[in-house]
Amino acid sequence: MNFSVLSSQFWSLCLSGLSLGLIYVLISLGYTMVYGVLRLINFANSEIFMVGTFATVWVETGLTGHTNDSQPLHGFQLIWTLGLALVIAMVASGITAVAVEFLAYRRLRARGTNRLASLISAIGMSIVLSESARILSHSRPQASPRLLEKTSFGEVAGANFRIDTVLVIISALVMFFILDRFVNKSRLGKAIRAVSMSEENSKLMGINLNRVISITFLIGGLMTGAASFFFMTVYETTKFNVGFSLGLAAFTAAVLGGIGNLRGAFFGGIALGLLETMSAAVLGSQWKSVTVFVVLVLVLLVRPNGIFGEAIQQTRV
Repeated sequence: MNFSVLSSQFWSLCLSGLSLGLIYVLISLGYTMVYGVLRLINFANSEIFMVGTFATVWVETGLTGHTNDSQPLHGFQLIWTLGLALVIAMVASGITAVAVEFLAYRRLRARGTNRLASLISAIGMSIVLSESARILSHSRPQASPRLLEKTSFGEVAGANFRIDTVLVIISALVMFFILDRFVNKSRLGKAIRAVSMSEENSKLMGINLNRVISITFLIGGLMTGAASFFFMTVYETTKFNVGFSLGLAAFTAAVLGGIGNLRGAFFGGIALGLLETMSAAVLGSQWKSVTVFVVLVLVLLVRPNGIFGEAIQQTRV
């Protein structure tokens, strides 16, 4: 154990933990949105994240023709390439999420099957997506070229404000704010909240359940796709099972904050990102996954409803 690193690199670790935590926040929204409406865990969300990372690599290498030896881009070309990668990653993950809803949930829901059948179906979709990616990639890691030169804006109290870290933090905060306003203020957001409270009463009010549920999956997929783009921007490599550890961490963040609660997912993701970064610095990077499991078990034992558990019964999303 090396506790001295906390005092010497505290603010640097906080910045890294905030960046990682906000990636967890965006992924956990995929779990939170679906649970808020269906009261089910979308176990395929980790593979939806994986699809987004592969889509990012495809845009940056296959579509735009860059290689790992390419020089970093600048100006309009950089903005265009990164913007295109972000949009396609979000669209790919969003479409995959809607497909998962249609194949794994809708028909079972129409037949009135129990929740266990839906969970097993979602796990099956997760395996299908993961194994398909493994076969197509020949089990090899996929790297994206460094198109964004990772320059620094400067240091404050030892924290290096690198451009990719700042991009993740600002963009994720903006996306979460937009989603939060959308769910709480828009007509469709009110429909989503109505379905989360009572499906039967929503039907009586004329709300199209299938449409609202599909849109909920789509929104969760879009946020997960954005997380995959930011992950590739910072870490630059992916593989067919990349979603397992990140999906587990994002699920833990959702449970920590109070699954089904958007703002709970936000604070849970940041808290877990900071805790994981700090523990890795003190104990070693090999303990990161252990930290996630320990947090998950402790939350389920001590406070199963999460930090914001009281608010879940009032508004699931």
